[in-house]
Amino acid sequence: MRVAGVNIPEQKRIDRALAYIYGIGPNNVIDVLKKADIDASRRLKDLSEEEIVRIQKVLDTIKTEGDLRADVVSNIKRLKEIGAYRGVRHARNLPSRGQRTRSNARTKRGKRVTIGAIRKEVAEKMGLNK
Repeated sequence: MRVAGVNIPEQKRIDRALAYIYGIGPNNVIDVLKKADIDASRRLKDLSEEEIVRIQKVLDTIKTEGDLRADVVSNIKRLKEIGAYRGVRHARNLPSRGQRTRSNARTKRGKRVTIGAIRKEVAEKMGLNK
């Protein structure tokens, strides 16, 4: 099944399968299934066409995938433009929610780069000692 531009695995339970859509998480799935009047424990392959259409109608009311990603990008761009602290942190590719960076934040900052001392001979060749 393809919903909101995403292929959803048919062998999984419907409550787990809908979480494959960006913007639909465990809490949203419960609301979607209640509005569509479908039991969460059923498998996607067992749903009828009419039930799938009901799910798609409910998902059309929620901002998902491309629209949501565009909103997130525009929010970050706005923070950068107004010079907010969070925007500066995004621009420098550092954590923006107060995490420490002295010892952690490796996934955000990237691989470690060791900076060592330069020997006098090498520094003279490079023209650094003047």
